[in-house]
Amino acid sequence: MISRYTTRRVFKNDSERYQDMFNVRNVKYINQYSTPEFEYPDVDNYDRIETIEHVWSIGDRFYKLAGEYYGDVNNWWVIAKFNNLPTESHVKLGDVILIPTPLHEILNIMKG
Repeated sequence: MISRYTTRRVFKNDSERYQDMFNVRNVKYINQYSTPEFEYPDVDNYDRIETIEHVWSIGDRFYKLAGEYYGDVNNWWVIAKFNNLPTESHVKLGDVILIPTPLHEILNIMKG
């Protein structure tokens, strides 16, 4: 499996804003990874994916759904992003969650 950091830009953060944290860590700066940007599928791309409807029930978690449908719990964010639900607290019992498939296709679309 490829690391999620492989293609991310690393930058040096020496901002005065974080000076207290640097002092606690006894460092002058920290290296940070840029935040990836993901695109929601447009109309043309939407036709390339299929969705499976899942009714949210007690005990459901994005990571559990990713494990069940993708075989990898680390892809939980795909389901959350596709449904425009930043966290599980934004889902109510009985809500219908769409699971986009195939995973490789939705990843290609979301990564642009």
